[in-house]
Amino acid sequence: MPCFRNNNSYTTENERRKMAANRRAEVDEALADVDFDANTYQIEFETTAGKMLLDLYPDVAPGHARNIIGLTKIGYYDGIIFHRVIKDFVIQVGCPNGTGTGGPGYTIDAEFNEVLHEAGVLSMARTSDPNSAGSQFFICMGRVPHLDRQYTVFGKTANDESLQNALSVGNSATDPNDRPVEEVKITASQVIVTPK
Repeated sequence: MPCFRNNNSYTTENERRKMAANRRAEVDEALADVDFDANTYQIEFETTAGKMLLDLYPDVAPGHARNIIGLTKIGYYDGIIFHRVIKDFVIQVGCPNGTGTGGPGYTIDAEFNEVLHEAGVLSMARTSDPNSAGSQFFICMGRVPHLDRQYTVFGKTANDESLQNALSVGNSATDPNDRPVEEVKITASQVIVTPK
């Protein structure tokens, strides 16, 4: 899932600040108390299309699960738009400048696994370099077999409401760059921790 560029410039000053800074130290600090043996973690995104609760898969992609937990804990995703929507394929979010060209200032290594790309699956966007993922991720709108073992699956929508809200984003009208005509964004986020 390459992070395609487009010719539009929608960045605000706050988005430029987010994009320019390397957030690794903040993320690492936010992860200090994360313990997958003791707790189950979920990510909850409030979006303009409704709530999306996401289960994480640390058993197959611990680095990716930790990464989204850390980014969420520092508020990285708050205010970020879904910049790429392709009906019956994917919805993509996590670029701080809203064009698919930005990230958190660092990358993480791929954790390709055997989990299939199907409706509601959370997977990591990257460039042609397998180890280029940062903050952009996508949610599948249906079964997408050609992505299997090529992109890191690290979670899935936790319930039908979350899946339906994601699918509603996938039905958004888009411009020629696959950007929703009416902006869809994450308005707030949180990490939900449940002791095992």
